[in-house]
Amino acid sequence: MQILKTIHEDYLRSLMFGLQDGIVSTTGVVIGISTGVENKAIIILAAFVAIAVEATSMAAGQYSSEKAVHQMDKTGRHTDSLVLGAIIMFFAYLLGGAFPILPIIFFPQEIFRIIAIISAFFGLFLIGYLKGQLVEHRPLRSAIELFIIGSVATIVGVVVGYLFRV
Repeated sequence: MQILKTIHEDYLRSLMFGLQDGIVSTTGVVIGISTGVENKAIIILAAFVAIAVEATSMAAGQYSSEKAVHQMDKTGRHTDSLVLGAIIMFFAYLLGGAFPILPIIFFPQEIFRIIAIISAFFGLFLIGYLKGQLVEHRPLRSAIELFIIGSVATIVGVVVGYLFRV
């Protein structure tokens, strides 16, 4: 944990945001799609398309929003690399998205949704706990907060998938 305490705060933000959003968004998408579609190949394709597009979009958003902050700051105190922040966001999003996608690839269709949800919730809980440890502020509460966020996104995905299933 000591090495994370020396990371530039903007890079830490990119890492945490990418991991969290990668898990939450991808879980909502894959669970929602798998609720509405029975074909496992379509579910896997949709999951990979979603994670690739979202990781790229998040990296681009990280770059442009951080660039705006740099341009507004006339003091020159923002010294982080825009490109490095975008790269961290991209790979953190991909890593987070792996939590719900891997169970869909490796487990039978009858159980992969449950395992994907458990995997995603475990990832959220773990990331929340580590963030709490890192910032030295109530790790269990941080873990529970991310768990709740993931629950809401997953429920939305399931409901939308159920309502519009094909």
